[in-house]
Amino acid sequence: MALQTILLAVGPGDADRTEELAEAVVDVASPTGAQVVLAHVFTDEEFDGVVSQLDYDPAGDIDTDEVASRHATVRELTNAFDEAGVEYTVRGRVGEHGESIVDLANEVNADRVVVGGRKRSPTGKAVFGSTAQEVMLSAPCPVTFVRGD
Repeated sequence: MALQTILLAVGPGDADRTEELAEAVVDVASPTGAQVVLAHVFTDEEFDGVVSQLDYDPAGDIDTDEVASRHATVRELTNAFDEAGVEYTVRGRVGEHGESIVDLANEVNADRVVVGGRKRSPTGKAVFGSTAQEVMLSAPCPVTFVRGD
């Protein structure tokens, strides 16, 4: 099975692991020539906060892909992909993190999904939920989990 599309999903907690995420994706995308879809998923509250920081006209249409592409985490990752010569597109989504990532993986026909996270206790997962766990259990393709320090 050839890898054609890799979905790298990032969110608000991934700012401290961009280097690890970029390295994991470049290591797979470069030799295979896979296209990377770099997605930032926002909850409604997160999106409203980012939009207010970016000084968008509240009366105008807001392009979620553009908002995502202007996010600092995404810019760091796109810089790394540019340096490595990896082709990518940026997508933005508003919704529940796990569900939105799985929906986007289906939409772009991803061959691999890459998500970041941190080590959590079983109790922490049960009480707070885990986006990465939801993606791993529901994604239509293999999922690579990149753990932050």
